[in-house]
Amino acid sequence: MKIITNHKLIKRNKRIGQIATFTSLGILAIGLVISFQNDPTMLTWSMAALIVGFFISQIGIYYTTRWGRSPRPDEKLSQSLKGLENKFTLYNFSSPVSHLLLGPAGIWILHPYYQGGTIRYDVEKKRWRQKGGNFYLKLFAQENLGRPDLELTAAQSDMEKFIQREFADEPIPEINSVLIFTNEKANVEAADAPVATIPIGKLKDFLRKRAKENITASVLIDKIRTVLPAEDQ
Repeated sequence: MKIITNHKLIKRNKRIGQIATFTSLGILAIGLVISFQNDPTMLTWSMAALIVGFFISQIGIYYTTRWGRSPRPDEKLSQSLKGLENKFTLYNFSSPVSHLLLGPAGIWILHPYYQGGTIRYDVEKKRWRQKGGNFYLKLFAQENLGRPDLELTAAQSDMEKFIQREFADEPIPEINSVLIFTNEKANVEAADAPVATIPIGKLKDFLRKRAKENITASVLIDKIRTVLPAEDQ
């Protein structure tokens, strides 16, 4: 399998995370020092510094979690897919979506999630739910699952627009998505989900099985490859 990764983007976002983290620590420290002053007029400045520092720290956590810690989501995907035949190509941050896999299984948008706990799909509310996990990390470290349904819709739209723009004469092919939980402590129980939802350990076998069922024309997949990067950036 060929892997093409945008290392420049990863390096830039890692740097953003570092800058945001150190900046937030500085602002929080200033706010703390001001709070010790026996001057009521400085209270507003102290609170403002603490609030601004907290929000910047959240930016730092977001970028550090996704770009600064190894193994990153792209590294986990790359590792889990090693052994697939050479007809597969994984694009990490090198296509209209964050993680795109092209090959015998068709066109796949990969959505990695690092959350732990039990992952279920609520059929009535049409949403994925997370039960369990670390409460502290959920509260302060952005460990909540969020809204995968919105991310799926946005990524699907981005990929469709890309194909329409680059290949106006081609009909929109089937574009598949899969939610992948990379946390070893994640317990995935989402068989009723409208989109495949699996632990990362089952990803390779899942794709091999889908390769046998794929009907997307390989000619179109080859065309898509020609307008995407051919090597790491």
